[in-house]
Amino acid sequence: LVEKDIMSVVEAAKGKAVVKVILENCLLEKDEIIKACEICKKAGADFVKTSTGFNKSGAVYEDVKIMKEAVKGEIGVKAAGGIRDMETAKAMIEAGATRIGTSSSVNIIRELEE
Repeated sequence: LVEKDIMSVVEAAKGKAVVKVILENCLLEKDEIIKACEICKKAGADFVKTSTGFNKSGAVYEDVKIMKEAVKGEIGVKAAGGIRDMETAKAMIEAGATRIGTSSSVNIIRELEE
């Protein structure tokens, strides 16, 4: 059912929009994160995203690693939620994130300039 819903969104987007599926990892077990990533990949999503940033936890290094391994480079991994500094952003990229979602981008860029 979920796979069909994602496929419908992918079909509707038809290359005109990026399809990003938000998992809310803090509410999932490791095997559920893996399965969700596999479903998103199979359904044709462009990205899987760690979280909305509005739950009890945002992006977590280990979760991003799990997601990267599950999608096998076939789709992107967006780390979002709680990324407020350069150190955390770098850690998420090291874990496998191909995109970072943050409301602290200005602060992170300022850290680069220092």
